[in-house]
Amino acid sequence: MSSIIFALSLTLMAGASTGIGGVMSLFAKKTNTRFLAASLGFSAGVMIYVSMVEIFMKSRDYLTACAGARTGCVIAALSFFAGMIFIGVIDFLVPSAEGDIGNLRAGEKREMRLSRMGIMTALAIGIHNFPEGLATFTSALKEPQLGVAIAAAIAIHNIPEGIATAVPIYFSTGSKKKAFWVSLLSGMAEPVGAVMGYMLLRNFFNDFTFGILFGAVAGIMVFISVEELLPTAREYEKSKATIIGFSAGMAVIAASLLLFM
Repeated sequence: MSSIIFALSLTLMAGASTGIGGVMSLFAKKTNTRFLAASLGFSAGVMIYVSMVEIFMKSRDYLTACAGARTGCVIAALSFFAGMIFIGVIDFLVPSAEGDIGNLRAGEKREMRLSRMGIMTALAIGIHNFPEGLATFTSALKEPQLGVAIAAAIAIHNIPEGIATAVPIYFSTGSKKKAFWVSLLSGMAEPVGAVMGYMLLRNFFNDFTFGILFGAVAGIMVFISVEELLPTAREYEKSKATIIGFSAGMAVIAASLLLFM
């Protein structure tokens, strides 16, 4: 029971970081875009490194132990690409509106359109956050050390999503409270996704299932990093901040994994 509470707490904290983005959006002129780009690059570095070096390897280990070396490796690879396809389909069906933030700051005056955009962005981000919540929860449940690393990376990733949600709401209503709460609620889809996934899969949790889930989680995280984190970082800042943050993220997670071996 304590492991479930720990995993859910990590997922809740990662999801709640959209609220940090909501607060940052209220002080947009003071936002340090170079720091934000470096943070997103850092998050991508953590997620890609931990996905390929640790999570996918865990998937392969679990599956080869259950199904044999060759079959286990094949299932692990299929699980990885299934995770990428799954999050890719969600990304295709529910596109985000993060790219419109700059236009909003430039002076968009159609308040109804802005308000609608904010709500739609919140819904889109909420749907995107379902698999992220399950990824964090599953990893923390089986491998707490990995869960902490993933939760931290996703928390950083969620900050610009909170900004994307809060900016149109704030510009259309002038309400800081409403902008904050809508951005925070969009992140709450992560713990909801974790709970729903757990309720559906709890009777099937075993090493084989965890192997498949870890493979899918690795694919989901690589997709998020390449499709969302790195491009968004480059939109905010064209300097070397992104690659410096990316390299630092890989170095930090590599060091932390070595320390806890």
